[in-house]
Amino acid sequence: MHRCHAAKQTPKRYIVLTMRWLLRFHWASLLNSGHLLENLVFTALRQKYPEIYYYKTKKGREVDFVIPMQKGTRMLVQISESLADPKIKKREITALSEAMAELNLNCGTIVTRSESEQIKTDSGTIEVIPVWRFLLS
Repeated sequence: MHRCHAAKQTPKRYIVLTMRWLLRFHWASLLNSGHLLENLVFTALRQKYPEIYYYKTKKGREVDFVIPMQKGTRMLVQISESLADPKIKKREITALSEAMAELNLNCGTIVTRSESEQIKTDSGTIEVIPVWRFLLS
């Protein structure tokens, strides 16, 4: 009779890139993925804010980051590589608008790779800003 041994598995590795490392390379070659963009924004937020959460609306839509601020307010940040596709734009705006209404906030932010605009909704104003501007603010 032979004994079977469980094979050792290496745990998955998650790499969080630092801002200094990212700034050494060309943006276009690095930010070709929404996941990298989200990781970059999270890393920048984490340097400033000790608590970062995500939010799921009552209808099941998610907002990427909710940051508790002073005096009980919150900052809502949604990440999308681009809003050029009308379906993606509608999805991101809808999720952020619902969260703004549910949390009684009048502003939210969508961080994109390069787009910039201001969107008025029933819940308030959504600022769409490129990642470079978000990182400098």
